[in-house]
Amino acid sequence: MFSSKTFKSSNLSSIIKKHPSAFGVPFVLLMVAASFGLSSVTQTRYDHHDQRVKQVTKEQELRLDQNRKKFDIREEYFRLSAAADEDWEPKRIQRPAGLPEWGVPPPEPQPPTDSKK
Repeated sequence: MFSSKTFKSSNLSSIIKKHPSAFGVPFVLLMVAASFGLSSVTQTRYDHHDQRVKQVTKEQELRLDQNRKKFDIREEYFRLSAAADEDWEPKRIQRPAGLPEWGVPPPEPQPPTDSKK
């Protein structure tokens, strides 16, 4: 049925079997070189984006400085804390009938029953 011929290996596979680093070292070098190449391309992309975002005309720059208010962190803290107090009002809710002022009292512990006598 099946022939008893063995698989004939090529020249390349015999070299890789004898010297595995002949394939591994160039592959690793290619990956490292590609990483450095792509990092420079990516850095160029981000630099171009930053440059495009930072371009402001003189007219826009002058208008921004004109209406600027001095920033004080303490003033901002007090302004924000006062704003939080104005948004709500404490209201008391109606309690169900028979419920004491401070909620349900804890149940009293039951004495252990002794079943052995």
